[in-house]
Amino acid sequence: MSYQTIWNGRSGYGGRKHTLRNILLILLALGVLCFAALEVYIGLHSRTTGERTGPGPQVMVIFGCKVEPWGPSVLLQDRLDTALDYLKDHPDMTVVVTGGKGDDEHISEAQCMYDYLTEHGVDGGNIYLEDRSRNTWQNVNYTLELLGTEVEAGRLAKPQGYVLVSSGFHLSRIQMLWARAGGTGEPSTLAAPVSHTPSAIQMFFREPLALVKSFVFDR
Repeated sequence: MSYQTIWNGRSGYGGRKHTLRNILLILLALGVLCFAALEVYIGLHSRTTGERTGPGPQVMVIFGCKVEPWGPSVLLQDRLDTALDYLKDHPDMTVVVTGGKGDDEHISEAQCMYDYLTEHGVDGGNIYLEDRSRNTWQNVNYTLELLGTEVEAGRLAKPQGYVLVSSGFHLSRIQMLWARAGGTGEPSTLAAPVSHTPSAIQMFFREPLALVKSFVFDR
């Protein structure tokens, strides 16, 4: 084999290697751009949007999070305390607490939230428990199903507006799924702070992936 043949072979291998590296770099850059775009989208929807008053009753929906053996997790307590601040000025508001019982939880998230709210002065007669759901898509659908049943039975006036309460990072996904599930109107939102730093870091990386998953599969 001549030297020229060997050189051409090595040159061809080096060229293919260079091309593959460029493709990988392009894919990496696109991935970073997509991740950044998702973070911007999440950030734009992570704020309290203010109260939208209407001629009829308003319903607050509080979305669940992990329950610890001693009570609500830090993230869940952040959501509940945010709801309590709002309910001080709206004590007669109907509230739906939503979240089922996970395999590592001793009670449902809805029951934990009910207990916390009533211990802090909220009238238990104004609270409905949606305690079957295991994810955000089910949170939304089961909540709308529960409210529809109560309205049809005459136990609840038809809601004319909604206030959705969750951690700021979670609200973009909730609003997307709310509209997809047929939730009426444009709900207002209450963005709870994330006071637990490790959770904030974890959700920074997790929520864009969860948003894509929900966009594709939650239908």
